[in-house]
Amino acid sequence: MKNMKKSLFIVALAVGALAFSSCASKKDLENCRAENNQLSADYQSAKETIAANNARIKSLEDQLAQARESAAALQGSLDNSLRNANSNNINISKLVDQINESNQYIRHLVEVKSKSDSLNMVLTNNLTRSLSREELKEVDVQVLKGVVYISLADNMLYKSGSYEVNDRAEQTLSKIAKIITDYKDYDVLIEGNTDNVPINTANDKMKNIRNNWDLSCLRAASVVQYLQDRFGVNPKRLTAGGRGEYNPLATNDTELGKQRNRRTQIIITPKLDQFMDLIGEAPETKSAK
Repeated sequence: MKNMKKSLFIVALAVGALAFSSCASKKDLENCRAENNQLSADYQSAKETIAANNARIKSLEDQLAQARESAAALQGSLDNSLRNANSNNINISKLVDQINESNQYIRHLVEVKSKSDSLNMVLTNNLTRSLSREELKEVDVQVLKGVVYISLADNMLYKSGSYEVNDRAEQTLSKIAKIITDYKDYDVLIEGNTDNVPINTANDKMKNIRNNWDLSCLRAASVVQYLQDRFGVNPKRLTAGGRGEYNPLATNDTELGKQRNRRTQIIITPKLDQFMDLIGEAPETKSAK
């Protein structure tokens, strides 16, 4: 009886071991299949990556070949240019000297212009400060394109119906004369301007004047002589000119516009001969052969 129980125990143990072994083998098989599937997917991905990299490498190789061709063409152009430069005997040093000379001339012109602009501003400020509040209502001072313009209303400058300077203008003209005298490196143009109303030839003072051209010129000449005779301004620096009705500031359709157009301008400019000398100093440009 004991032997039979022992035999049955052994048989049961064997059957259990066989069943456990069978379960373990099935699980391993599933694991192997899953690993195989993953490896297959990784292999396919690797193949695709390799194919893409090969295509990229091919594209880079093509680009490199094109770059080498371009470099060879550029080198050929450079060699050709150097041969032409040598054959034509271009003197690079001389060209550099010419460029430097031109640059120096340009810098000099810029310095002269800056100095002129600064002097114009000082001149304008000095004149404006010297004028009274009442005078500033009839005198306009401004700088345009490097030139100082002093515009005076005709009713302040001249006697009624005349081109003669009146006594009222003396104080204002004395201040302008001082500025002109202080800034000796400037020329002065006195320019007369009128509206478009024909002159009244019935007026005895106007009977010898033909038109607004005559009137504008005579008024400018009167101011020139006044500056010379009353305040000793060097006449060699003065020029008188008239523009008649042909340089209006405003429309002549209104009384206010006509009043603005009836004016005399004192235009203060740097001496032109200085600028002509600068032009004469300009470096000559010589073409390189």
